[in-house]
Amino acid sequence: MRKRLAMFLLVFLAAGCGEQAEQVQETAGTVTEDIIEESTAVDPIPGAVRVRVATTTSLYDTGLWGYLEPMFEEQYGVELDVLYAGTGKAIDWARRGDVDVITVHSKSRELLMVEDGVGIERIPFAYNYFLIVGPQDDPAGIAGMSPEDAFNTLMTTGTGTFVSRGDDSGTHGKEKSIWTSAGYDYDADVRTAGEWYVEGGSGMGPTLVMANEMQAYTLSDIGTFLAYQGDLDLVPVVDQGDALLNVYSVLAVATARDGEMAQNLVDFLTSEEVQTLIGDYGVEVYGRQLFTPCAGEAGY
Repeated sequence: MRKRLAMFLLVFLAAGCGEQAEQVQETAGTVTEDIIEESTAVDPIPGAVRVRVATTTSLYDTGLWGYLEPMFEEQYGVELDVLYAGTGKAIDWARRGDVDVITVHSKSRELLMVEDGVGIERIPFAYNYFLIVGPQDDPAGIAGMSPEDAFNTLMTTGTGTFVSRGDDSGTHGKEKSIWTSAGYDYDADVRTAGEWYVEGGSGMGPTLVMANEMQAYTLSDIGTFLAYQGDLDLVPVVDQGDALLNVYSVLAVATARDGEMAQNLVDFLTSEEVQTLIGDYGVEVYGRQLFTPCAGEAGY
């Protein structure tokens, strides 16, 4: 529990803006090392192997890992340490050899990991879609637009505030790619565009909370939005467009402390039984899938 509380505090602190958020981002690696070291003393299964998985905040904030973790631990008799952060930080941990497996959502960076010999293989296991969510009165009038047209309207009219993850996550990477497709240079044009553009520097859940408090727009994966929807006044305003596809992959890390057990986690997530559980997860509560399983399917 202490490791999860510490990670929650890290994400909570990162929910601030400006200098404070930047300081949290800079120190995240050091804090995580302390958490990993401390977690080895928390309620272990006697003699159990420990597997460390770094996951995106969207997979964690939806509760999916809390649902799957005990099943994996029971099946294999291991301790699974789930550390959550943006995709960029999760990949950094993998490159440093701090974790054994990662579940992230940035295809280009995942393929680069494999090319560099850091990840064994990129294996997609689920997908959902991103949404642009915002205030119900939609002050910028972007409802129903393509993602690119919506971003262009926000940029040119200045009639709505946009809260960015700003944390080098997979969601942040998707946002930057949409800005590029809309014809803007992210660093030169967007980050300096004015007070309407806010970088939160935190995970998906805290970013949604911040956007809600500011009555602003943000880009969110649908799973986290549905999980938080009951506490938000925000609504989906843009939900169509090829750019909004969001694919999650699992990669065993080449330096895993127990390569066989790391592969067991990959096999677990892509097994027929767990794929069914992933597809069913949240349906009873939200009336729709949070994630669509796709292990073994081509094109992702």
